[in-house]
Amino acid sequence: MVFNCTDFYDTHLVSSALQTNEYSNINNCSSSVSKFILLGFPYTWEIQILLFSVFSGTYILTLTGNLCIICAVRWDHRLQTPMYILLANFSFLEIWFITSTVPNMLANLLSETSTISFYGCFLQSYFFFSMGTTETFFLSAMAFDRYLAVCRPLHYPTVMTVQRCIRIGAGCWVCGFLYFLLPIYLISQLLFCCSKEIDHFLCDPDMLMKLSCVPAPATETICAVYNSVLIFSTFLFITSSYTLVIRAVLRVPLAEGRHKAFSTCGSHLAVVSLFYGSIMVVYVSPTADNPAGMQKILSLFYSVLTPLFNPLIYSLRNKEMKAALRKFFRIVKFSQRHGRNI
Repeated sequence: MVFNCTDFYDTHLVSSALQTNEYSNINNCSSSVSKFILLGFPYTWEIQILLFSVFSGTYILTLTGNLCIICAVRWDHRLQTPMYILLANFSFLEIWFITSTVPNMLANLLSETSTISFYGCFLQSYFFFSMGTTETFFLSAMAFDRYLAVCRPLHYPTVMTVQRCIRIGAGCWVCGFLYFLLPIYLISQLLFCCSKEIDHFLCDPDMLMKLSCVPAPATETICAVYNSVLIFSTFLFITSSYTLVIRAVLRVPLAEGRHKAFSTCGSHLAVVSLFYGSIMVVYVSPTADNPAGMQKILSLFYSVLTPLFNPLIYSLRNKEMKAALRKFFRIVKFSQRHGRNI
């Protein structure tokens, strides 16, 4: 058997050329990615019109409901307490949380090509997940506030002052917008393939990583760790706080006192259950590998339905909030009748 050096070098050259061509294609694709295509809900035109009507109605109701809570807390001095100041911040957050995705989704439902620029995609992803992170911090702060109010009632006025509540709220905003800076930056540095289609209605980091031409296990691990630490740490803190609250409420001898405490905490728990239930199914449970259609439906729960149900839950289950809303609507009617500004 004779070893042919010429054949060896020819094979080596062809292999090197193919490898070089492959990397060249990757670099060309990556450098040419200036926009992505959000597939959203690729149904017939009639169904898209129906979805547009449903989502636009949901968006308007969400804005109206959360704005009413903010105005009620602003104009009723009885609600100038830490619990309602946190609630007003939470409602303000919900307005921007849903605004980061729904207007763009509505525009895509009515357009033939649902494109979003490269930088616009990462800005949307950053703001959406930063506000989602801020929401977990606010839910934790509200749980801590209820723990102090129920389990440490004598220390509550001195520990949870209005000034301290404002500082806690500011801390939630700052930490929420700092937390996801690193994961979003790492994902933005990936090399993206020529396929620009994102099978989602928003720029989800998991979907963006799937478009990468080169495997990025380090980035995937960092994102997974960030998600897990955030979700489980805040969820355990919230559940621990409410467990202590429920234990303390059960010791209250008066049925009226128990009912009031359960009513207030029940509202918080309902919002926590809806929000954490949906994000755990999407980002923690094995269903994270489910088809994109299921991912989109589950994502709608925490991105669209939670901001909608927030004002309904807090206003319908809280007597003080209902009284404040009635007062606010009377002020609005009086101002309209006499031509005055609120």
